[in-house]
Order: sequence, then C-alpha cells, then structure tokens
Amino acid sequence: MAKEINTIGVLTSGGDAPGMNAAIRAVVREAISKGKKVKGIKRGYAGLLQEEIFDMSTYDVADIIQRGGTILQTARCMEFTTPEGQQKGAEICRKHGIDGIIVIGGDGSFRGAQKLAGLGINTIGVPGTIDLDIACTDYTIGFDTAVNTAMEAIDKVRDTSTSHERCSIIEVMGRGAGFIALWCGISNGAENVLLPEKYDYDEQALVNNIIENRKKGKKHHIIINAEGIGHSTSMAKRIEAATGVETRATILGHMQRGGSPTARDRMQASIMGAYAVDLLCDGKSNRVVGERNGALMDMDIDEALAMTKSVDNYEYQICCNLSK
Repeated sequence: MAKEINTIGVLTSGGDAPGMNAAIRAVVREAISKGKKVKGIKRGYAGLLQEEIFDMSTYDVADIIQRGGTILQTARCMEFTTPEGQQKGAEICRKHGIDGIIVIGGDGSFRGAQKLAGLGINTIGVPGTIDLDIACTDYTIGFDTAVNTAMEAIDKVRDTSTSHERCSIIEVMGRGAGFIALWCGISNGAENVLLPEKYDYDEQALVNNIIENRKKGKKHHIIINAEGIGHSTSMAKRIEAATGVETRATILGHMQRGGSPTARDRMQASIMGAYAVDLLCDGKSNRVVGERNGALMDMDIDEALAMTKSVDNYEYQICCNLSK
C-alpha cells in the first residue's frame, strides 16, 4: 500500500538556475490545492541538517515567479555525502513530519534524493540546472534563460569587436557540458566554438582560421569557449601573438545564472514542480521528473543517474558548417 503523504518538503540544491522560484511556487500551490502541508528547507541539504525548516503558504510564493535565483537559497553540503549525514537528514525529516521531499537541482542533488529514498523518505527530483547536462531529460530548468542571456551578451561583444576589428574569445558556462556554447555558437554565428566534448586543443587551427578570414576581409572573429576548456585570457594572448590580430577575452561567468526567467523556463518549472507533487501524492518515490520528445515523464533516479549525455553530433556539424 502506497505511503500516505501529508507534509511535503521542498529544497533547492547545487547551482541556482532561473526558474527555480517558479518550481517552488508550483510545488507549494499544487500541494496545498491537494490538502497537503508544505515545509520549505533553506540552503539545500546543508539547511536540512541545520533544521532550517519552515511552514510555507500560498502567500509565501506570491510574486516570485518572475524572480531569478531561489528564495530558498542553495548551498553545497559535504556532510550530506556521508552515510552519517544522510541518516541524520532522514531523521530530521521524520522529526518535522516531512513524509516526502521534492529536490530541485542537478545530478549531485539527485544523488542526495536517492539516499533519502533509500532511508524511507519519499523523494522526487526536478531538474534545475543551466548546463542542460542531466541525461534523462531533454530539458532542464534554467537553460533557456541562461542561453538567451549569453546570446545577448555575445551580440554586444560582437558590436565592439567589429568596431575595433578584433578577435574576441567569449567564455560561457558549462564545466563538463557544451550545450550553452553550442547553442550560442549557432545563435550568434560564431566563427569557432570550443566544446569540452569536441575540442581537440589544436590551437594552430584557430590561428589559421583567423588569418584566412582576415585575408577574406572579415572585420571580426568570434570564438565561443566553454568553461570546461577555460583559460580564455591566456588563449587570447597566444592567439594575438600568433596572428597579430588584437584579441580580447570576455568571461561571462555567473551573470548567466541570474535574471528573470523566460516564459519557457517559467512554464517548464511550473509544470515539472506540480507534477512532482502529483507523483508524491500517488505514493511514488525515488523518481526524477523530465521531458522526453516534448512530453512530460518520470523515471527511476537510479536509472537516470546511470545515463550519460553528450552534444548532438548533427547539431555540432551544422554549427561547424554554418561558421564557414
């Protein structure tokens, strides 16, 4: 018989992503509409272990859907990676009457949810990360806003790069995944895109491309570099020395995490957050919400964490073809 859920906890963990507030809002209002109580947990698993837990009402989530970041705040917690920390977290959930938890975050956050599920606390994961690197889902909350933020910034850098006839290396976020870089590469019409999944570290090829384009009369050269490759500033110095073309590095950094979420991120976060509540109310646990081929879905967290994801080869080839 499915475990009855009376009180749902919600937390955000790992890196913040635009749309997390929309997901929190959906969790609170969907749960209350079903007659459930909701408890907010501040600062992720760190806040859980410190018992930073409070009751939430529909009024607590008013006027937050348009805000970036997360009203629950977020943190990383090494203690929760230990069996002792996980057991303590489960005991604190029981102490506060929390029957199930919705965890909004990435793969690392889902591993914590997986451990809580194994200790008897029903858990559902909601994918919130700007990197789009959760393998089980085609979409993650925050990606659309982040890639649009980066795209608009790159457009602005291109303007000044053209005015000064420069080469610009623009570093976007994506430590182990090149999705933001790939999308910006196509959307911004970059001449080179460096992805962790594809880059062969042949810097001479970049130099040759810049020289050939300059001979053809091109006034600027845009290189989009993923965070996972990094070293944009030193790369710019080497390229300028090799080409004689003034080269500047711009690191967009954490601006990509902030800002008001796009309509897509608000919509996806709201639907996924509400669906996570529905799964808990149906007695489900150890599941992660996702989108596959345009449809809402859920799957076992163990299975989700075993999956891998890389950039689409066809999309990458198109990116290369259109940059010529």
